[in-house]
Parts: sequence; C-alpha cells; structure tokens
Amino acid sequence: MKINRINPPNLPVPDGPFSQMVSAEGNRWLFISGQVAVDERGEVMGKGDITVQTTQALENLKKALSAEGAGLSQVAKVTVYLTDMAHRQAVAEVRSAYFGEALPASTLVEVKALAHPDFLIEIEAIAIL
Repeated sequence: MKINRINPPNLPVPDGPFSQMVSAEGNRWLFISGQVAVDERGEVMGKGDITVQTTQALENLKKALSAEGAGLSQVAKVTVYLTDMAHRQAVAEVRSAYFGEALPASTLVEVKALAHPDFLIEIEAIAIL
C-alpha cells in the first residue's frame, strides 16, 4: 500500500487538516460508512458538544479500520457532514490531533440534519490497504 499526500504549488495551501489530493496504490479499498457519536451500546455521546462528538466519531472510524488491520494513516479521503459550520475550527483541531501529518483529502459539508437529532457530525472515509 502506498499513499502520497499532495499539495500542488498551483493550488492554495490547505487552511485545515487535509491534503488537496491523495494518490493511492493498494490491493484493497475500504469504504467506511459515516461514523457518528455513538458508543458500543448505541448511545449518543456528547450531546451538544462538537469536540466530544468528533472524538467519538473518529474513535469509531479507528475501530472500523482496526477490524480490517488498518489505521488512520491509510485513510485517503474523508467526507465530514456538520449541522453547523460554526463548529469547523473545533472539528479541525480534533482531526489534526488524530491524523497528524497523514492528512487525507477532505470534503466538508453543512447539512440541515443527520440521522439522529442529537448528532452534530458524521464522518465517512475511504481507506487503501
């Protein structure tokens, strides 16, 4: 598996925890459904707290990856759905702590609602193994 994170000089420097492009070579691709702020029992964590919810969603993403012997460094692309773009900076801080230098390509979208009224964020991912 090989993932290259690319920020071409003719594109703006990313202003968040992402890379402009990612090239990936590997034998297997994982398409991971949107992860939300629920624990193992399916209970919503961090009602009203975007930092707790982002952390829980990323912990769930790590668990999904781990089940296939992968980690966050193998994530090539994420799509993040927020119910309020005012949470953008808080989400970026948590994402930076989780992904470090292995920044995936990313799309951030504000949505009217998610699957449960208490969800503030949902994160889906594509990983290359």
